[in-house]
Amino acid sequence: MNQWNNRFAAEHYVYGTEPNVFLNEMQKRLQLSGEVLTIAEGEGRNAVFLAEQGMNVTAWDYAESGLAKIKKLAHERGVAVQTELVDLKDATWGKDQWDEVVCIFGHFPAELRQKTLQGVKGAVKPGGYFITEVYSRYQLPYNSGGPKDVGFLYTPEEFMQSFSDWRIVHFFMGEVERHEGEFHNGLSHVIQFVGQKL
Repeated sequence: MNQWNNRFAAEHYVYGTEPNVFLNEMQKRLQLSGEVLTIAEGEGRNAVFLAEQGMNVTAWDYAESGLAKIKKLAHERGVAVQTELVDLKDATWGKDQWDEVVCIFGHFPAELRQKTLQGVKGAVKPGGYFITEVYSRYQLPYNSGGPKDVGFLYTPEEFMQSFSDWRIVHFFMGEVERHEGEFHNGLSHVIQFVGQKL
């Protein structure tokens, strides 16, 4: 079993059941709708929230225990979320398929990160959005969560270069407070990015 399968096997929701604050803000601001893909979704707090807003949600994760918790939370909240067991190393990205792609604290090695960003870029429909909040390279000294390997953390250049031909709706790098379960707790250093495909 991979480490995430082990982590999500806990009875409780280790990242909580409430949506990420930034995603909640962007959903209200942009009035997101349609077909949305959440990647590295974990236990489902963000996917279920988006489904509650009336969106058609597909959630990808490669931990079966996480997918089971997504289904459980969706059932408890009375919404539908389609779940798919997907290892991003082997992901098949469609072209112009999704109105939005969402990645909240999805951290991968550098090569896979670039492959994933390019996959997202092709998969979003023209006019659609990529919405993400992740830990920056400056997160390491903070004790509030995230990988302890700098190779798994993001730089602003990755977004600016990958999405240089998109409209940048929102970009931020800096400190925020996050209280999302037991593993994301306290002052954090993040990158927030929202891009719209032209």
